[in-house]
Amino acid sequence: MGIPGGRVTRNGSPAWDGIARRRGRIGITLGAITAQSRSRGSSPIARRTASGDACSMPPPMSTVRYVLPDFRRRFARRFSVSFMDRRMTIGAYPRPHPDFAAAYLRKRCPTISPVQPNVLLPFLSSALSFVFALFLLDQWLERRRSYQLIWTLGMVWYGISAGTEFWGSAFGWSEGLYRTWYLIGAFYVAAWLGLGTMYLLGKTRFGYGAAFSVVLAGLFTVLSQAKAQYADTGLIPYVAFAIAIIGAVLIIIETYRGTGRWAWIAGALIIGGSVVAVPIVLTTPIAAPGYVLDASGIPVGTLMPGSVRLLTPLFNVTGGFALALGALYSTYVFMPKKRVVRYDLARSRGVGRFLVNLLIAPVAIAVNLVASIPGAVVALVTGKLHSRVPATILLAIGGFIPSLTSGLSRFGITETFFLGEFLGVVFLFAGTLVSVEVFREFRIPFTRRVFRVRSESA
Repeated sequence: MGIPGGRVTRNGSPAWDGIARRRGRIGITLGAITAQSRSRGSSPIARRTASGDACSMPPPMSTVRYVLPDFRRRFARRFSVSFMDRRMTIGAYPRPHPDFAAAYLRKRCPTISPVQPNVLLPFLSSALSFVFALFLLDQWLERRRSYQLIWTLGMVWYGISAGTEFWGSAFGWSEGLYRTWYLIGAFYVAAWLGLGTMYLLGKTRFGYGAAFSVVLAGLFTVLSQAKAQYADTGLIPYVAFAIAIIGAVLIIIETYRGTGRWAWIAGALIIGGSVVAVPIVLTTPIAAPGYVLDASGIPVGTLMPGSVRLLTPLFNVTGGFALALGALYSTYVFMPKKRVVRYDLARSRGVGRFLVNLLIAPVAIAVNLVASIPGAVVALVTGKLHSRVPATILLAIGGFIPSLTSGLSRFGITETFFLGEFLGVVFLFAGTLVSVEVFREFRIPFTRRVFRVRSESA
């Protein structure tokens, strides 16, 4: 029997249609391709074909009856049949490649882009994070400020986290990749960036804001357990809340004493917790296949047991709020202020009066910050505004956007997750470059080639 749809020429070889002559590939159906794609992992093609939309329907047999002439004789010998009598059916070629399906889908459905946002955005986030980390490391080698080194590590974590998302979206996820993504993204990134802000403001009274962030993280842990009702968590949420309360009290005491060491306590909590989190995340049993993605192909942490998920607020909530609140606090400290509501946190006025003013302080700072905006705009136009003000505003935006998109993903809105991650690193990088305190010199990293030296104008 000849090949369906073909005809024999004068020399006995099959005369293929125009598509077969142009392409010259062995004929297989999209069903065989997608089956292999699914067995290899969650590739983009497998996810698209599994969705059941119009663009993922298998092509008709006539459109994929391709033959690779160079392999005709070897192919026929391998199957011990005459090539002229070989019917091209599903699985005839021993190793179909998913690229065949991708080419067919792009031809049939032009809306499918060869570069997907789930691949491009994490790649850009990862690349920019590592570039940012190199600049920060260069500045630390020059000036040896502790917050620069901590931010360097924070951006390295950011780059690794985004890099796992890029690799998983482009080449498929695995259990090891998923565990790495969860450990770095849920425990390290926000915590270390927030810790850098704490060290930057370690000699100020921002310790009260840091303590508030820690307490909020502990409270969020208890509320998460009350809402989700994770099984087999035992006393974990209450132990986490107790650790948060103890840490916050110690930070408040050191801030009140004015020793400038409250950031060390926060550092001990985050660094110690980061070490403990490694064996917990890497050895916790999870269900096969070892990762879970939502409908948009974005990884989610629902595969991890509740005992692990309840530990993450102590890191990401503390770090996220410390980063955002620290940026706003720096803006208030260095901008021209108009004091509408006054408060005094001096220790000389006694503990009772101090506690009253401590409760008034958050409201006073918020009101005075808003009232001072017109004066700050005038100082910016005249070139007299301290560089910390625009820098910290950008840092606050850079910390807020990923926190917002990550929070939305908890409610099933994941379409903006990768975009928020990319915008976050862009604003963080921009805010750090604007700050003269962090970048006093613009030069090629790890060289003496200086392009510009800056100093504060206010």
